[in-house]
Amino acid sequence: MSPSCDQRHQFLTSYLINDSIAIDAGSLGISLDLAAQRKVKHVLLSHTHVDHTAALPMFLENSIDMAGTRVTIHGSDVVLDSLRQHVFNGCVWPDLVHEKLNSRPFFNLATLEAGRSLEIAGVRITPIAVHHKVPTMGFMLEEGDAAVILSIDTGPTEELWRRANALRRVDAVFLEATFPNSMDDLAQMTKHLTPRLFAQEVQKLSHPAKIIAIHIKPTCYEEVVAELQALGLPDLEIGLPGKEYCFV
Repeated sequence: MSPSCDQRHQFLTSYLINDSIAIDAGSLGISLDLAAQRKVKHVLLSHTHVDHTAALPMFLENSIDMAGTRVTIHGSDVVLDSLRQHVFNGCVWPDLVHEKLNSRPFFNLATLEAGRSLEIAGVRITPIAVHHKVPTMGFMLEEGDAAVILSIDTGPTEELWRRANALRRVDAVFLEATFPNSMDDLAQMTKHLTPRLFAQEVQKLSHPAKIIAIHIKPTCYEEVVAELQALGLPDLEIGLPGKEYCFV
């Protein structure tokens, strides 16, 4: 998550996992110092929207290693095609997909498939299709006995909860709450959640877990937070950009 003058506000989206894995790259190239960026070797992109991809080109430039391991960018076919056509197209940014550095690609591209797990640096990651305006994946992260769910951007969804309920335990769910209840029409049109819909989604989880609200629009932050807190949900936490969360 990106820092700002008001630390409560999340303008861009990135999640750093164990220093070496990033989920989304909205703020990845601007929110970490160079040493931290160079530790990240895998970036998994949930979808094409710019608040989740904006700082990817800067991150890749900052993480270039002339002799070492190249970063791998993971995404669905839709996401990877969007990067080729709309980002690394020689206009918005140099065509780093096809150009080479010392006869090697600047970075690697790998296809993510919904429901197909992969293991990176000891973390088992399962992308799960969610219900957003464009094809989008949430993520189930497992390491040792710990399991965390990242909803990313979604309206009411089902497969995410089916997968979560099949786990032995769930430590935390990072669940979006984008708009206040007064903007229900806009939330449904853009396939996001309001606090009312947030509560309905939480009821679909059969495990006790910490529920961390994310992706709250800065322009209506106070209203959304007040409505979330009024729900009286146990173990509800309002996500704080820049905060380190640990689950063991």
